[in-house]
Amino acid sequence: MIKNKTKDQEETNQKNKNKTPDYKEDSTNQEHANSNDSAETASKNSKTSESKSGKKGDVASDKVNTEVRAVEEKLAEMQDKYLRLSAEFDNYRKRTLREKMEITRFAGENLLLKIIPLMDDFDRALIHMDTSSDCGAMKNGIDLIYVKFSEFLKENGIKEIESLNKNFNVDLHEAVAKLPVEEKKKKGKVVDVVLKGYYLQDKVLRFSKVVVGE
Repeated sequence: MIKNKTKDQEETNQKNKNKTPDYKEDSTNQEHANSNDSAETASKNSKTSESKSGKKGDVASDKVNTEVRAVEEKLAEMQDKYLRLSAEFDNYRKRTLREKMEITRFAGENLLLKIIPLMDDFDRALIHMDTSSDCGAMKNGIDLIYVKFSEFLKENGIKEIESLNKNFNVDLHEAVAKLPVEEKKKKGKVVDVVLKGYYLQDKVLRFSKVVVGE
């Protein structure tokens, strides 16, 4: 009886041993399956990440290209404006230079037109001098021309520098000679005017040539 129990137990143990490898094999297969799933998931995640990274790179590249085009357009616009302004300034400079040359050339036109009538008066006076024996009339005619010419000078801002019996002034006078004088009050003063001087407005147009007493 004891022997039969022992034999039955041994058979049971042998069956258990035979079942264990099957369990281990199933466990190994499950582990391989889990490993394959993890690898596939990692691969999908990697591809998704690469796709997102590629899209971001494309967006950044498009943005840079847009900014470069905008800068190039702005540069071209500024260069065009510069060329236009340069051309306009060059034309203005040439026009101004031409106008200055014309002004310099014809600056005395109005002045000369006003002088011509005085020449007409002198022509008439010379004709009367050849045909008339009345010296008084000729003198009166010359006096009229002189007055007329003096008025013309005043109208154009020219006036005489008063020098006779004035203190000698190097800013107004040019001494051409010195003359001894007995009166002390005449020493250092202008005792004779050789050539009259004139102002143009407030500027000395021509110095007076004078004789100074000493």
